Amino acid sequence: MVEDRKAIVIAQAIDALRRGWPISISDQGEILSLLAVERADDHRLKVFDPDQTADILLSAARAAILNLANDKEAATPDQPVTLARTPWIDCASALALADPSMDLEMPMKGPFKVKKTVIKSAAASALELARMAGLLPAFFVEEGQSEQSLLTVPAQDIVDFFQGQGVYIAARARLPIALGDHGKAIENSQIVAFRNDADAVEHVAVIIGHPDGQPPVVRLHSECLTGDVFGSLKCDCGPQLHQALRIMDESGYGILLYLRQEGRGIGLINKLRAYSLQDQGFDTVDANVRLGFVNDARDFRLAAQMLGELEIKQIRLLTNNPDKVEGLKKAGIDVVERLPLKIKPNPHNQAYLETKRDRSGHQL
Repeated sequence: MVEDRKAIVIAQAIDALRRGWPISISDQGEILSLLAVERADDHRLKVFDPDQTADILLSAARAAILNLANDKEAATPDQPVTLARTPWIDCASALALADPSMDLEMPMKGPFKVKKTVIKSAAASALELARMAGLLPAFFVEEGQSEQSLLTVPAQDIVDFFQGQGVYIAARARLPIALGDHGKAIENSQIVAFRNDADAVEHVAVIIGHPDGQPPVVRLHSECLTGDVFGSLKCDCGPQLHQALRIMDESGYGILLYLRQEGRGIGLINKLRAYSLQDQGFDTVDANVRLGFVNDARDFRLAAQMLGELEIKQIRLLTNNPDKVEGLKKAGIDVVERLPLKIKPNPHNQAYLETKRDRSGHQL
């Protein structure tokens, strides 16, 4: 029950951040109070910080982009950086500080004064909590307990939190599906919906055919609204989805795990910010890093747990991504074979696919 309470508090904190409500993070008796820059407005900021003394907490990656890496307080890689509040930093200018996709729109920023980051472990945990919430890792921050904070989260609990815990099957139904432009229908298929206790997000599996004594062909497909629904040409997600279903149908038995991990785990809004950065000349890896995220924020233990609920222990994995193979193996799934997934590039995603190959190690 203690672990359940910890998960509940973190889930509440994530929800509070997404709604623009202040929270606090504690570490060894010290407390930081925080308001997410992305969700702040003039009213919320005035209530949280009536004296206009709250500083700005940013990621080290963002500080480097703002040319602060030479400052002794900002020179440590991966450590949070604190900027002293100045009269010109209001909500709009703070968002411009936090969001690199606005750098061309608002190029003039500064001058800055970097301060020593207090309670560094709590500050680092705060940035990680923002990433979990799908927000830019940037906060208005005050030392001590704010009267406006709804709850206080221990920093270590954020470090220990795992979003893949407590996955279980919630519902299933028969689901005949069409294979994209080819018009062929798959009649012998069903959809299985999963709930995840930690973050209350629903994930699904599409099962094609029936067990035939061989390991099923399995595809881990991360949600891509722009590609799967709108047919975006900037990525290969939609074609991969339909090609995977075709291969599974031809094999006679397959499982597609549709994971709600938009933008490799950074969320839809941040993915669109990454798109904007790509239009400015950055590749997908650099765009994610400039936003304060890692190249790939997905945790494939979630997929392993879904397979476990389906009583699947051995699979043939349909992927070009060796990290998926290793991630599932580490989580206890026996990947007996890797099957390539070949998609023809188009002029809009050629550079995207080359980045996958050259910087993320995908075996295209």
